[in-house]
Amino acid sequence: MTDCAAEIRRIIAARGPISIAEFMAVALTDPEAGYYVRRNPISGDFITAPEISQIFGELIGVFLVQAWEDRGRPGQILLIEMGPGRGTLMADVLRAARVRPGFLHAAGIHLVEVSPVLRAAQQQALGQHRVSWHSSIGEIAPDAPAFIVANEFFDALPVRQFVRSGGAWRERKIALDGNRFYFCLDAAPAPAQMIPHHLRDAPDGAVFEFSGPSHALARELAVRVVRTGGVALIIDYGHVQSGLADTFQAVRAHRFADPLAMPGDADLTCHVDFAALRAAALEGGAEVSGPVPQGRFLRALGIHARAEMLKRDAIAYAATIDSGVERLVSDAQMGSLFKVMGLSRTADAPLPGFAEC
Repeated sequence: MTDCAAEIRRIIAARGPISIAEFMAVALTDPEAGYYVRRNPISGDFITAPEISQIFGELIGVFLVQAWEDRGRPGQILLIEMGPGRGTLMADVLRAARVRPGFLHAAGIHLVEVSPVLRAAQQQALGQHRVSWHSSIGEIAPDAPAFIVANEFFDALPVRQFVRSGGAWRERKIALDGNRFYFCLDAAPAPAQMIPHHLRDAPDGAVFEFSGPSHALARELAVRVVRTGGVALIIDYGHVQSGLADTFQAVRAHRFADPLAMPGDADLTCHVDFAALRAAALEGGAEVSGPVPQGRFLRALGIHARAEMLKRDAIAYAATIDSGVERLVSDAQMGSLFKVMGLSRTADAPLPGFAEC
């Protein structure tokens, strides 16, 4: 058992069963043994869009530059990435942005990252740039327009699950039997307001997921964009409408694993509820674009034209370029499961790409 498992056992022994959200928080971000704190999971356990093709990050760079131009080319901006992995996306964004030197001159680069291991990888990838690191976006002073990217960040934020049982909704929790973790249901019914009205009469066995941290962060991003200007772009896998499903999962070495078996040694995620994110962003006063399927969004930004340009200069890699594009946009792969949502100020110009979707 890992140190994370020992910490979770200690918490349960002291307080009784804990929520899935608390289990995820300890397993992923415990300061001593959390999965994201002590590992570099990119490629080893899973792969993200920027690692599949450089075109993904380049198109995000084009999106950000166009949004900056549409907002009058402010002379100082905060270029923020949430959960930047190995720094690949930001490196590709900055390379694409060289077409507008004024954007690079205006941009202060800020990375929100809790992992010392990944911070070191980001520093290596972005060594020629001046970068500031933060543990949360709240550490970044809201003193300039914020241009924010969160790619596969929300899926790892802690989620609570509620199960319909005996005609009532009860929170699913995690308990301990010896050294083995197992799921159980809270004896007390969950507060009615936790469940969307249209789902409250679901049949027994139905599962609803809610992420308080995701709601709070989406609202925080919206408030920042409304107050300072700029944009936020959220890209993740999930569903457009709030629904019923158990999406709590673990991935280790590119394979699904038992989410309770090895806390701290496997990535834990849930599908993102974009309807809930949209509601939170609207609470924060933002104009919300999307969500739209990732494939449709990347096509609108010109992914196929960019691929043809790359292939002209790298004929030997044409098949690799094509397979990467297919993986990003195909409905059978990432094109439909992944969604894109943008936040901006109501009075500002529409966000690039969304209108064409």
